[in-house]
Amino acid sequence: MPYLNIAEVDSASVNLAHAYPGLCELVELPEKSIEGVTCHALRLGDHDAGTHDCVVLIGGVHAREWGSCEILVDFAADLLEAYKSKSGLGYGGKRFTAADVCTLLNDLDIVVFPLVNPDGRRYSQTVEPMWRKNRNSAHAPAGGDGECVGVDINRNYDFLFDVATAFSPTAGVRVSSDPCDPELYQGPHPFSEPETRNVRWLLDDAFPRTRWFVDVHSYSQDMLYVWGDDQDQSDDKSMNFLNPAYDGRRGMADDTEYREYIPKSDLDSATALARSFSEALHGVRGTKYTAKSGFDLYPTCGTSDDYAFSRHITDQDKGKILSYTVEWGTEFQPPWAEMENVIKDVSAGLLQFCLGAAAMPQAVAS
Repeated sequence: MPYLNIAEVDSASVNLAHAYPGLCELVELPEKSIEGVTCHALRLGDHDAGTHDCVVLIGGVHAREWGSCEILVDFAADLLEAYKSKSGLGYGGKRFTAADVCTLLNDLDIVVFPLVNPDGRRYSQTVEPMWRKNRNSAHAPAGGDGECVGVDINRNYDFLFDVATAFSPTAGVRVSSDPCDPELYQGPHPFSEPETRNVRWLLDDAFPRTRWFVDVHSYSQDMLYVWGDDQDQSDDKSMNFLNPAYDGRRGMADDTEYREYIPKSDLDSATALARSFSEALHGVRGTKYTAKSGFDLYPTCGTSDDYAFSRHITDQDKGKILSYTVEWGTEFQPPWAEMENVIKDVSAGLLQFCLGAAAMPQAVAS
């Protein structure tokens, strides 16, 4: 099977919902893309929506990372078929029992949103393979086109969006305020894009019991946990992203000026799930993924994972979400034979991740 185009990704979601009634619900996202595409997610579970804690998995955010959609579609299809047939699942050397599969669909809502950025994917697959952003031209300078089109969706979330104020001027944060930046333009303000607003809607409105979140990207063979703006620390609560006393000091590695606070219990839970993902993935064919913080890859802001975890800090009415970014593979569009192997790798990692989430005491997850 070659890489799916955007119509095929969507039809796969629709067909799964039709094929597994009672186990799989089609969820229509509230906002169409700039080019008018209606997006769909799937809710997997053998119970009514909203009655169980939820894992949200998203992909297809960066247009050129084609395999993220296939990973999530295949993961959903495998899980549904195994549950219906009362069988286990095997990915290379990693096996999961029928009881494991039942645990996931009995004890969790699993929401799969395989294609967040349909316009960008279509452009990448038909015009410019290395295109990363969406296709919004509204923010381009008058008459702008080409690289002046589009926003990097994974810099458009509401977390330390004002880079010039929040970060050290020499931090080298991977973001840009220039509408003509070919890859990293953050947009004019947080949630300026329908794609990020759709993800926010999943967390805030559709599935407020979301407790875990994974954004599937490529590439670097990592499983990243928060934070992405600076190194983690669990000693000084005052040293946090809301404290303006630390503006201008964030984003520098191996310094004493600033490190982002995360409670030790949250850090322990976050790292344990990241390691479980990497260990299960390794069991498929021996591939090594590294569990580490997002900052240890490079400093960022406005990303989905940092936003998802920060919500309960900025608004105490919101539930805590342990959030992650998978960086699969070693290239954006590997040959299909290799992509099939990557799908097995990451599916095993995600399945083990969800099992770990289901086993977490409620006091840890909430």
